[in-house]
Amino acid sequence: MRPLDIQPIGNELAIKWADGAEHFIALETLRRACPCAGCKGEVDILGNLYKTPEQPYAGNAFELVKLASVGGYAIQPVWADGHNTGIYSFEYLRRVARRSEVSPKPPESAPLLRLVRPSRKN
Repeated sequence: MRPLDIQPIGNELAIKWADGAEHFIALETLRRACPCAGCKGEVDILGNLYKTPEQPYAGNAFELVKLASVGGYAIQPVWADGHNTGIYSFEYLRRVARRSEVSPKPPESAPLLRLVRPSRKN
């Protein structure tokens, strides 16, 4: 499933999916779900997980600087603390969104631009 629109709004990432679903993911949740090997570890051929010891997040670790598109299948956030190695496939992003379910609608202070399709007259 591909997103039609992705945009940061305040401290959330708003996503409108092709099937009409909308999700709002807290940026902290998105960063903590980073799928890169440095954050989640690496698994060898025998299934052993190798992970560096957890480090505390810097004060600006949850500030999104930029979102880069990766091919037609993923996004790569760049965080204010310089972390930029997490590639979130759209499938993984949707799983994170479903798990977090931050809010069913945008916050009052930050309206989301919605795509409006013209109604068909029969």
